[in-house]
Amino acid sequence: MANPLFDTLFARHADQSTTFLVLPDGAQVTHAEFLARTAGYANALAKMGLTPGDRLAAQIDKSPDAVALYAACVQAGLVFLPLNTAYTPDEVSYFVTDSGAKLFVCQANRRDDMKAVAEAANAQLLTLDDNGGGSLAQLADDQPDTFNTVDRSADDLAAFLYTSGTTGRSKGAMLTQANLLSNAQTLTEAWRFTRDDVLLHALPIFHTHGLFVAINVTLVAGGAMIFVPKFDLDTMIGNMHRATTMMGVPTFYTRLLDDPRFTKDVAQHMRLFISGSAPLLAETHVQFETRTGHRILERYGMTETNMNTSNPYEGERRAGTVGFPLPGVELKITDPATGDTLPDGEIGQIEVRGENVFKGYWQMPEKTAEELRPDGFFITGDLGRIDDDGYVVIVGRDKDLIISGGYNIYPKEIELLIDDQPGVLESAVIGVPHPDFGEAVLALVVAQKGAYPDVEQIAEGISKSLARFKQPRKLILVPELPRNTMGKVQKNLLRQEYGSA
Repeated sequence: MANPLFDTLFARHADQSTTFLVLPDGAQVTHAEFLARTAGYANALAKMGLTPGDRLAAQIDKSPDAVALYAACVQAGLVFLPLNTAYTPDEVSYFVTDSGAKLFVCQANRRDDMKAVAEAANAQLLTLDDNGGGSLAQLADDQPDTFNTVDRSADDLAAFLYTSGTTGRSKGAMLTQANLLSNAQTLTEAWRFTRDDVLLHALPIFHTHGLFVAINVTLVAGGAMIFVPKFDLDTMIGNMHRATTMMGVPTFYTRLLDDPRFTKDVAQHMRLFISGSAPLLAETHVQFETRTGHRILERYGMTETNMNTSNPYEGERRAGTVGFPLPGVELKITDPATGDTLPDGEIGQIEVRGENVFKGYWQMPEKTAEELRPDGFFITGDLGRIDDDGYVVIVGRDKDLIISGGYNIYPKEIELLIDDQPGVLESAVIGVPHPDFGEAVLALVVAQKGAYPDVEQIAEGISKSLARFKQPRKLILVPELPRNTMGKVQKNLLRQEYGSA
């Protein structure tokens, strides 16, 4: 046996003095140094009594040691559970308890707040800071810099990622070694990553985008990362000349475009810009290409599956689409009521199957059976269609579908029309309770900077393109739309706030 994920991502770099991480202060961490630090953590975890299959939950800031802790879990055969750093103790308590984590790692300055969380979950509590301090870091300091990698199979669990839980209790998606490894290898090839690439990494690492896509792809390719704590315009613009690639959420790109310092000259050294985790406005695509000459590559994935589709590296990167199914991924559009496959062009639920698809939800067999079919197809909860050229178009989430007077209304169709109106930056369309129709269409509209759009003119502008039953009963100007950490609009919060409108 071996440990496929560790052997492929990490072990083959063990003796290499090549650069892996470039830090904000200019310091560099080589592959060999990183692997030595990883071994220190793996030894520390074993000393704490953790054994293969045990879960480790971590709510820690982004740092080289945080990545080494992830690598150590893979090397020691543990299941890694990264948690959003914005979660409150009450929220964290659910994840630590539900996962049965044997060890919970938090920031030192949150130890007092999290002590009760660990005790309630019967978990050990250690700390790790972004500067390499904390009780777990100190324990790792005293350990050997080699560790006998634990044998694991491709089907063994490597990580838990909890879904956002907007429609009920958060679900722990169980990800295997094969899930993570196969997707990283596929993306490395699809996006042409090599050891010469330097990724500008500003994403959080408690999410599949920043951790399992960005970091794993870089490791498979053998390249390096400029590893910055968070998105900061000065840092991004100042480091872009040293990078070749960047992965981001749409907000990264809109903020860059808002800064006049971001020019074609700044981006000239770059090979590829990738966007995901939330839809990218067509206007952003156009503005970015006009400014830099680069066409952003948009892709589609989710917690349970990693990446499913991507616009092509070579060929047309089509705005408003997420490209084609990745090699090894089957995708079909089905009727939500019957499960039958629909013809191209028709809107239905998106289902995917492949080695990237998760094993199921932790301790939720009924929920797993609802969303993971016996033949391996996963019902994503996203609505979409396949256009005439085979590009996948996401229409919205199944739970965001509006049913008014018996008619199905897809918010994305209306949002695209509103976004095209003068003075509009973006919009969100939701369904709110209505005594006669069940639901009515409500549109929340964000204005472009310095613009003052008239909602009556917007309504008139879209009326020619929409059937009467699809037209919003009310349009409301709002300063911004609520978003989660990865930039997705949180329509559940909008429904709560405007439910009585």
